[in-house]
Amino acid sequence: MNLPPKRLNILLVEDDSVDVMHVQRAFKKSNIQSVLHLAQDGQQALEMLREGQVPANNRLILLDLNMPRMNGLEFLSAIRSDPALSSTPVVVLTTSNDDRDRVQSYAHHVAGYLLKPVTSPAFVELMAALNAYWTRVELP
Repeated sequence: MNLPPKRLNILLVEDDSVDVMHVQRAFKKSNIQSVLHLAQDGQQALEMLREGQVPANNRLILLDLNMPRMNGLEFLSAIRSDPALSSTPVVVLTTSNDDRDRVQSYAHHVAGYLLKPVTSPAFVELMAALNAYWTRVELP
């Protein structure tokens, strides 16, 4: 018996419209059925989470680090100190290959730290692998 695929509620926190487009295209090309919610910075993401705009069940955050208003590390600090959000899994998706960013991210208990691929096919492959992992391994 084939069960329907599990769907994630993914909050993409990204200020670069081109990168948002790459993620959306990768979802479409990989036939990813997860629901994609968009926030342009950490402050907007926090508001969306606190207001219940992103369902808490099967929720995953894809987080860029370099953003205006509230950057990714500030966002991580905010959600990890909020009891209602502290256990939300976060995967950093960034262009920063700086070891300090990686160390600080893992200090905030991220589930992964991924560098954004440069090419579209690589982006599609990364999103497909990420979705497959979370829907097959991590979801109840």
